[in-house]
Amino acid sequence: MNPKPWQPPLAAVVLCFLALSVPAADTTLTFYGWSDQHVTTEGKADHLLPAIDAMNTLAGTPYPDHISGKVDPPAFVFGCGDISEWPTNAAKDAYNDAITKRLKIPAYDIIGNHDEGGKSPSQTVKKWIIQRHRSLSYTFDQSGVRFIAVFSPYDETLDNPAQAIHKDALAFIRDQLAKTPKNQPVVIALHQCLDSITNRDELVAAFKGANVILVLGGHYHKATVGEYGGFRFLQLPSPQSTTQFTVIRITPTRLTAIPYNYKTKHWIDDSKVILDTGLPQITNNK
Repeated sequence: MNPKPWQPPLAAVVLCFLALSVPAADTTLTFYGWSDQHVTTEGKADHLLPAIDAMNTLAGTPYPDHISGKVDPPAFVFGCGDISEWPTNAAKDAYNDAITKRLKIPAYDIIGNHDEGGKSPSQTVKKWIIQRHRSLSYTFDQSGVRFIAVFSPYDETLDNPAQAIHKDALAFIRDQLAKTPKNQPVVIALHQCLDSITNRDELVAAFKGANVILVLGGHYHKATVGEYGGFRFLQLPSPQSTTQFTVIRITPTRLTAIPYNYKTKHWIDDSKVILDTGLPQITNNK
């Protein structure tokens, strides 16, 4: 009579499954953020190259003492829109070359108001985004964090840089958050920054019940940090107007974001533009 094959105890199976399905406790995600690159209609993108070269080499640089540690190799670079002054093929091609040939890190982007073409609409950059990311609004997961990249159509007839997040964009956010595990950390990316959003209450209401740890934006070109409705907002700097990009680090217990000046090779030390907070989200999100 053949003996029964050995089977591990049920508890051991469960522990093995959990070890495979739950991110390691020391998982750290580092990525870089920038926005409003504004490649010219003629395709002039020289002003991006110093930023890209710094992104390629910043890993290993010590953080300021109050943050501690060194910059880990970044998983990707995220751009919050306005890659072009106006969406010509020359602008699109120059930016594409910059992030696929010069940049040595994966890159994600969304559409800004300039990329739509303003009062002379163009589909050029929109088609490029769809080709790269399958859709104008899309999601991806990295190191246990879900990123929701959102296209919000811009209304040029308002003649105002401050606008509401479009109803279709809000619907996309709600739909994607409904598909996301309640405890999974989420980063929302928009082109508009906190100061330019006129329907903030409606926006944060769309986050209800989800673990939204950060909202990225651009549009106003300068690095800033804000909070609204208990949610953290991070405005990313423009290489057209500054010589900075932001380094974001997410661990299971801490979220930091600090701009780096790639011209002077120094960290920005202004507390108004630095985010350093504990996780999970500390506010009531019911």
